[in-house]
Amino acid sequence: MTDNQTVQAYTEAWAQSIESISELVAPLPEGSWNRATECPGWSVRDVVSHIIAVESELLGDPRPIHSLPRDLRHVTTDFARYVELPVDKRRCHTALEMTSELEYTIIRRSRALRNAKQTPQEPVRWPAGPNSRDVPYHELLRLRAFDVWVHEQDLRRALDTPGNLDAPAALIARDVLLELLPKAVAHRAGAPAGTALVLDVTGRVEFLRTVRVDSTGRGTVDESISLAPDVQLTMDWETYLRLACGRGRPGPVTIDGDKELADRVLSSFAVTI
Repeated sequence: MTDNQTVQAYTEAWAQSIESISELVAPLPEGSWNRATECPGWSVRDVVSHIIAVESELLGDPRPIHSLPRDLRHVTTDFARYVELPVDKRRCHTALEMTSELEYTIIRRSRALRNAKQTPQEPVRWPAGPNSRDVPYHELLRLRAFDVWVHEQDLRRALDTPGNLDAPAALIARDVLLELLPKAVAHRAGAPAGTALVLDVTGRVEFLRTVRVDSTGRGTVDESISLAPDVQLTMDWETYLRLACGRGRPGPVTIDGDKELADRVLSSFAVTI
């Protein structure tokens, strides 16, 4: 695809997922908004609040003026405090207030994306508080499609409403997570030089990848097949997603080969939260 086609694909994937979220939460009664999700400390309301907050900041809206409570045990870093502030601000909002703000935010953001003048490679600000940085415009769109879809799945699990596991943004999520996997294997899990780890993922999104650690300790991932890997991990797509996003260890995961190394890798598997 050309750069412009890539931008369009990312935009359409984001739109499909965020509109799916809007449809999912629109009929929810008040009580369902308080259901816990797998995001530490966050309810359904909180996840939707986070999505609204990020899209609003990208639209240039000012951040809310608000003081966080001191007893939020899941807030342990400056970045977590930055993310939590607009979430906590909305904890008193009703279901109607939440759905109305989400719908309005989607309308505004969709219009802004249609009218955007940025080129695919143009640097733009990624709003992340102390972790803010400039990224190419196409990368910002890719990360938004990824983040919104992952949170859609958080909401679906919390509400026991599975679906959209093979959406366009699911393939974006696959690629984002696989790019981060070699570092988890080579550095955090400490896989020795020469290690080959095969990842076999089944289900709605299927793929087979090999992570290799070279003589310098650097990890890479590719689509070639290793016939005698040190470890092979087999799991379904949703299990992979939850593990890689730090949503616990749901299983089942089939381990073949070096079990001690496999356990270290699985303990280091979360590449985002």
